[in-house]
Amino acid sequence: MPALFVGHGSPMNAVEENRFVEEWKALGNKIPRPAAILSVSAHWFTEGTRVTDAQAPRTVYDMYGFPDALYKIVYPAKGAPEFAHLAKSMISRKVTIDNSWGHDHGTWSVLHRIYPDADIPVFQLSVDRGISPHEHYQIGRELSALQEQGVLIFGSGNVVHNLARVNWSMDGGYPWAEEFDAYIKEHVMARQNENVINYQQAGASAAMSVPTPDHFSPLLYVLGASENAERVTVFNDACTLGALSMTSYLFQ
Repeated sequence: MPALFVGHGSPMNAVEENRFVEEWKALGNKIPRPAAILSVSAHWFTEGTRVTDAQAPRTVYDMYGFPDALYKIVYPAKGAPEFAHLAKSMISRKVTIDNSWGHDHGTWSVLHRIYPDADIPVFQLSVDRGISPHEHYQIGRELSALQEQGVLIFGSGNVVHNLARVNWSMDGGYPWAEEFDAYIKEHVMARQNENVINYQQAGASAAMSVPTPDHFSPLLYVLGASENAERVTVFNDACTLGALSMTSYLFQ
């Protein structure tokens, strides 16, 4: 299986039709059908590393103030307990089974577009707030063998994510957002992963684009899992709302 990082952007992408969503919909026909999906979502940002092993995870509505249509979406994909336990055994750090969570909107807002039938099992791995970028990457490396068993490793976040600077009437990105997004794309495509892991070296644009690591870190898990990928495809290559990047990567 390939590995996939999607810039998920606004939760409204779950109900709106736009150029970004069209690319998501096309993914289901571009990659092999997974046996299961391991989602690393920016919206499960925890103390310690956690994984869900529930048979039937709930749909989590972890966003506020949006139209009712968004809260009516249910993504009833089953869990994948066996793969969850296998993933736990692969990670050298302590991992806690935690079913207080479920499929959050970083997961379901994208997957219900790619796999609308919700007929592929999904389990989530949290983003550990207490570890370094290199440790996120290392966890991805440790999990890479799951791909040989048909598991799609899916990271959902945003390369640029600064909600304090979002401009809802702006189509593109601020110069610092465009600069940082281009910096990351250059090094991802060149497979210069150390420069992505050490993203702070980009300077002021990094500080503005990644004020907190929750949305950037899922990319590091995916990079680690795809260290030996032969091909990288970039899609949805754009910033929007001033301070969000939708840029996404498929590693095959």
